[in-house]
Amino acid sequence: MEQFRNIGIIGRLGSTQVLDTIRRLKKFLLDRQLHVILDDTIAEVLPGHGLQTSARKHLGEFCDLVIVVGGDGSMLGAGRALARHKVPVLGINRGNLGFLTDIRPDELESKVAEVLEGNYLTEHRFLLEAEVRRHSEAIGQGDALNDVVLHPGKSNRMIEFELYIDGQFVCSQKADGLIVATPTGSTAYALSAGGPIMHPKLDAIVVVPMYPHTLSSRPIVVDGNSELKIVVSKDLQLYPQVSCDGQNHFTCAPGDTITVRKKSQKLCLIHPLDHNYYEVCRTKLGWGSRLGGGD
Repeated sequence: MEQFRNIGIIGRLGSTQVLDTIRRLKKFLLDRQLHVILDDTIAEVLPGHGLQTSARKHLGEFCDLVIVVGGDGSMLGAGRALARHKVPVLGINRGNLGFLTDIRPDELESKVAEVLEGNYLTEHRFLLEAEVRRHSEAIGQGDALNDVVLHPGKSNRMIEFELYIDGQFVCSQKADGLIVATPTGSTAYALSAGGPIMHPKLDAIVVVPMYPHTLSSRPIVVDGNSELKIVVSKDLQLYPQVSCDGQNHFTCAPGDTITVRKKSQKLCLIHPLDHNYYEVCRTKLGWGSRLGGGD
């Protein structure tokens, strides 16, 4: 049984429900004589908390476990910051879907207690890293747990680009953009664009064109260790954007090259023992239950 003694807490700002849940979580952990460290952004809206604080990028250096209170967006931001520290991360859902934050607020004490007692499942999710180069010079870099997306920004015009996988030319394409997603991100933006759902244990990347001009263009799934290069057409008359998890953005120019590959560090996710990926899909995506009304 792994002992968790130093527990970090990250929360979504702007929600009284999140703050209420964090207060409950803080009391529960302190009652168990555990050392609690708050992400400094959430600490600012909890006056008189009396706890140690840390910048999020350094939180993993001090903690044996980090608990994220919020939605999947909160987990995405935390995951990018914490993956390099290899610290386990547990999610309490205070968002909408909750694919990554799977403990309900009403079961906070019971489920967190199980984890602290060593009863949990561990899962590793890989991230993507994207780099934009202009005339062989790097001008932007970002990490993504869900997806890297090339899109036109505020423009409603199509983007023209070339796609290479492991140095081999795949196609040239006119489309509203391109989504490069991990299995984690296959149930996010890529799914909305018609991509497949991939089980989190798969070592694969899905490439999904967004409203392609050529109707035969379809999503493709490639090996997780593939290196993808997207070359923006030199004749393009707009400056498209690259987004990582929809949270980090940088602007490309005609002729720029975006390289996307698997990041070496993985995010360590913790789930309660009764976690079931297919049950999550049924619940969050509205899949049918068993015939006869069973679960």
